[in-house]
Amino acid sequence: KDLVLLMNHLKVEKYKAVGYSRGSIVLAKLLTEDDRIEKAVLGGMGIDFTNPEWDRKIMFANAFKGEVNQFTKGAVDYAKSINADFRSLYLQQKYQPVTSVKELNELVIEILVISGTDDLDNGSAEDLKNSFVKGKLEKVPGDHNGTYKTEAFSNSIIRFLE
Repeated sequence: KDLVLLMNHLKVEKYKAVGYSRGSIVLAKLLTEDDRIEKAVLGGMGIDFTNPEWDRKIMFANAFKGEVNQFTKGAVDYAKSINADFRSLYLQQKYQPVTSVKELNELVIEILVISGTDDLDNGSAEDLKNSFVKGKLEKVPGDHNGTYKTEAFSNSIIRFLE
């Protein structure tokens, strides 16, 4: 809603948008609500976020309210190291938007799904790409926490958005 209000305030008629990880999840929902987006990039995300009962989403929500396990320990430790607000992280996970595959199937703009070759945390990037009429997939070196820091990632996005 903040983005829509900002674009309205700036009187932007068309724009391109890029999201990564949770940003991709939020952007997917925005794509169903704002027809001014002419191209989009969803990075670091596979198809799993389309499931409202996504086990990873629930597991991380629980972790940020104190139920840490071997899969969530690293994220919790990192959040502690930067003094993150655990209540906020919990609520972001719990109330993260869900966009159905049916909604994604209705999008007709070009959408690039970009994923690290070692990023398998969030489901199939190929399946996510296939859920779009004009979906493209690009794989670049890296895992979920490293892919977006690479030159290959940046160059792929720039090429796509030009």
